[in-house]
Amino acid sequence: MSDVAKVLTESLPYLLKYQGQTVVIKYGGNAMLDEKMKQSVLSDLLFLKMSGLKIVLVHGGGPAITEILDKFEVEHQFVNGLRYTNKKTARLALMALCDLNKSLVCDMIKLGGKAIGMSGVDGTLIEAKQLSEQYGYVGEITRINSELIENVLKMDQMPIIATSGVDQMGNIYNVNADTAASHIAAALKAERLIILSDVRGIYTNFPDESSFVEEIFYHELKALVSSHRISGGMIPKVEAINYALKQGLDQVVLLDGRIKNALLLELFTEKGVGTLIKR
Repeated sequence: MSDVAKVLTESLPYLLKYQGQTVVIKYGGNAMLDEKMKQSVLSDLLFLKMSGLKIVLVHGGGPAITEILDKFEVEHQFVNGLRYTNKKTARLALMALCDLNKSLVCDMIKLGGKAIGMSGVDGTLIEAKQLSEQYGYVGEITRINSELIENVLKMDQMPIIATSGVDQMGNIYNVNADTAASHIAAALKAERLIILSDVRGIYTNFPDESSFVEEIFYHELKALVSSHRISGGMIPKVEAINYALKQGLDQVVLLDGRIKNALLLELFTEKGVGTLIKR
């Protein structure tokens, strides 16, 4: 049996497992910086969709937001891993995210896929309120209008979602993409949430490769945060993972979106390539 045939045969149980299941994938802004790798990720997403999975792509855009803020000479800072946001910053962030969103949709179309791009503002998809005055117009999600996403899936389209939020007064909020992905996964009762980032997964002593963890229970992950071995931008990811698990997901995966075919290896092989976080 050829190597290709062997791989296809071994992937069959996993193809059957995820057939018709919803998988929410969060694509991090930093993991999108390499254009060649971005095209590889989108090709994997299309392959997953054509294999019978219902794929929902949720994306951030940290570097794109930073770029537009610098262009307009708007100062920005991070507090506990979240970008402090005023009204102007929130609107500029939405502008950057929507531009990136349509770029991803166009790239998917060029690959032969079908996708509909939307932001959390559209149809009040992501309803939010102010998280804290400490963060300005950073939103705490109060509701996900999952019916909009489900309707797109029923049309055999891939929803590609930019993570801004809005309240009933029309105020725009910057919403952390990891947080949004976890809420969307919970609202859709997804089979799995996968967080693509620019790190391989969880480390007990980052960046020491020997401390990489293939599987971990959430209470163990929480202990790493308490001992300050996980900090900064990883904190929102840990909180997002906690939310998804508490809302009924059995497992969440954190993996490096810069690894070629990372999604296929994670979903269709026994070992995977990232960190599996379990309840």
